[in-house]
Amino acid sequence: MARTLNGRPIVPGTAQGIVLRSDRALSLWGGVDPETGRIIDRRHDRLGESIVGRILVLPAEKGSSTGSAVLLELIRAGKAPAAIVTFESAPIVAVGAIVAEELYGGSIPIVRLAFRDLASLRDGETVRVRAEGSIERIDR
Repeated sequence: MARTLNGRPIVPGTAQGIVLRSDRALSLWGGVDPETGRIIDRRHDRLGESIVGRILVLPAEKGSSTGSAVLLELIRAGKAPAAIVTFESAPIVAVGAIVAEELYGGSIPIVRLAFRDLASLRDGETVRVRAEGSIERIDR
């Protein structure tokens, strides 16, 4: 298993945290409570789990025009994931991270990975996201 995976930064930045992985897409609007950072989509396999400070790994984000507002609110409230790593990034979600940098001086990285690399990330492992889009596995 490769120690470093090469991705493409959608929103550049650095982060480190524990992977919260799902094989299902997630909509931030209606799928995550912006006050708690918990997944509230009843059909999602990670229902009830907190995304706060985690490296959220998803095959795709279900983008909607309000998804960016939810991410913006999560960042403002300190309830956002440390980073989002995905195969298919919804541009509208990235807007929330970009606007957060302007409004609050803080954001989260969003990285696109090839599907096989995304599938190799394991729930519970610790990874570091680098500004150029690479994902490094960290030994505990």
